[in-house]
Amino acid sequence: MLGQILVTKQTGPQGKVVSKVYLCEKLSLTNEMYFAITLDRKTAGPLIIACSKGGTSIEDLAEKFPDMIIKVPIDVFEGITDEDAAKVVDGLGLKAADRNSSIEQVKKLYELFCKCDCTLLEVNPIAETSDNKLVAADAKLNFDDNAAYRQKEIFALRDPTQEDPREVAAAKADLNYIGLDGEIGCMVNGAGLAMATMDIIKLHGGTPANFLDVGGNASESQVVEAFNILTSDDKVKAILVNIFGGIMRCDVIASGIVNAAKQVSLKVPVVVRLEGTNVDQGKRILKESGMTLITAEDLDDAAEKAVKASAS
Repeated sequence: MLGQILVTKQTGPQGKVVSKVYLCEKLSLTNEMYFAITLDRKTAGPLIIACSKGGTSIEDLAEKFPDMIIKVPIDVFEGITDEDAAKVVDGLGLKAADRNSSIEQVKKLYELFCKCDCTLLEVNPIAETSDNKLVAADAKLNFDDNAAYRQKEIFALRDPTQEDPREVAAAKADLNYIGLDGEIGCMVNGAGLAMATMDIIKLHGGTPANFLDVGGNASESQVVEAFNILTSDDKVKAILVNIFGGIMRCDVIASGIVNAAKQVSLKVPVVVRLEGTNVDQGKRILKESGMTLITAEDLDDAAEKAVKASAS
């Protein structure tokens, strides 16, 4: 297995190179169930989800057995109570495992969720064994990135070889980047504006190649790195820069674009829409650079020109 390409739903069709193999104990499972703790907006706290059926995704379970899924909200200040844990255990529908021991196990899982700054703790399946024990037969845990400073042991386990190299490079440059499958690279300041830009690209018949938020305090070097990441994607046929200068100044973005053009071989058309703080200086920097850019007056105009440029 080592060194081979593994293709799963998580890796996508291109697969990932296997660099590690984990060995685990073979278990004789007699009853598989579903258990998870996540964060719930509605109750503004942790939510435990349990189902007496398990071994498949929660989406499939919700479709096939909606009446079997129970949800137990936990008071974030009070913590999990014996009553809360008992509701979960009863919802799991245990057949042989000791009820009191199982209640304690649910409480310990909640303790783990809080102690490790998890955003998701999913045990699927949580199962009963042939010797009547309740075990976590498989699990998935997500951790809050903001807690990396106090969860150093956990974050030291991160394996960047299993991640999108563009996302790894973006994280090092303190950029918010998510790779997608489209043909129009996007560089925007602000997550909301980035989402709106992606939506309007779709509205005009294009497909965004990424989500890239340079934030409100990006430096020239970060803008250059953003262009490096965008141009590293062979699928990108055009780049749309959409900046609304509030905290982020348009002249900084413009200088970054010019410097990026000097360092990176820009082989695709670049559409630029600048508005806000120091917009006149920004436009002057771009004009005096001698670069061949496609300028746009507003977001709708920018998206339309980017889609047209990507098709040519």
